[in-house]
Amino acid sequence: MTPDLFETKAQYLDGLCPVPQAITLRRDATALILDLPDSAKRWPLDQIREVPDQARRDLFILRLRDDPLQRLILPDRSLTPHLPNLRARAPLTRRGPLLGWAMAAATSVALIIFVLVPALADRLARYIPPEGEQALGQATLNQIRAALDQTGMNPVQVCESDAGLQALDQMRTRLVAQANLPQDLSVYVLDHPMLNAFALPGGNVVFFRGLIDAAETPEELAAVMAHEIGHVVSRDPTRHALRSAGSIGVLGLLLGDFAGGTAVLFLTERLIAAQYSQEAEARADIFAHDLLRRTALPPEALARMFERFQKDGADAPEFLAHFLSHPALGDRIAAARAATPSNLDTTPLLSPAQWQALRAICD
Repeated sequence: MTPDLFETKAQYLDGLCPVPQAITLRRDATALILDLPDSAKRWPLDQIREVPDQARRDLFILRLRDDPLQRLILPDRSLTPHLPNLRARAPLTRRGPLLGWAMAAATSVALIIFVLVPALADRLARYIPPEGEQALGQATLNQIRAALDQTGMNPVQVCESDAGLQALDQMRTRLVAQANLPQDLSVYVLDHPMLNAFALPGGNVVFFRGLIDAAETPEELAAVMAHEIGHVVSRDPTRHALRSAGSIGVLGLLLGDFAGGTAVLFLTERLIAAQYSQEAEARADIFAHDLLRRTALPPEALARMFERFQKDGADAPEFLAHFLSHPALGDRIAAARAATPSNLDTTPLLSPAQWQALRAICD
């Protein structure tokens, strides 16, 4: 029999009873021997691991490699030199079931984000009252203004030149008069060079200064506004905001930063670069073509903007990423041209002076 080389007092938890037992602990050449009241247990030295991240650093807590419950609590670390695999990781066993559970979890998350959250968002959007939708849109606009400020001190300014606002309101009024909107339409211009425009919940449409600078005629800008009005009528922004917030909430619960800055910035990006479904984009296009015809404006004005950006090599700026991800750019240009009657009797939208005032709305 191999003589005992070490003996001390220790505390033992068997994993079933929450109260530790006071035991005598011995060591021979190959194992720790736990003298229990009714038996003795051998813990092979090469299978003993230290339990990491303990709050009390004065305790030395050990476990067996393949046993998740048993614990051995020692008063000091004098046994450390005799435990060769103290900090070694336990080997991964039963990889197949573990991989299966991981794939099932990933599939569940995907179903929640891409199926369940959109379905719930579509249903919930129907029951949000106009006042709540308007408040959501205003809060989102303020969040976007703050997120686009690179200094972190001053939100991006809303352009408010009097003459420019009058021209913008004339454009809005002419379109709204034929749109049969369920709520009032508010149009904002943000003093930012981004080439983009988008709709927010509650009948809010936002233009960036960069898009106004890029437009060559007021009709082109009106065509973009008509497209966004189509999204407002279909309540696409509300559904998109609910979907984005729900998806970010699920990911936040899984990955952390549930209410932190990363989630806010990601939500802002999702709202600015909103990419609706092919059905929603086609519906907004058809609505815009019809609205422009009824207001004596040519739907091909939207096609002219797209073609000019294409010729300039800007195949995927923010504007095109927002408008043209579904369906293809060429199809939408052709549809806008086909929607313009050859005998359409157009009426000027703005005078040259009004158009210049609108282009200078941020000055």
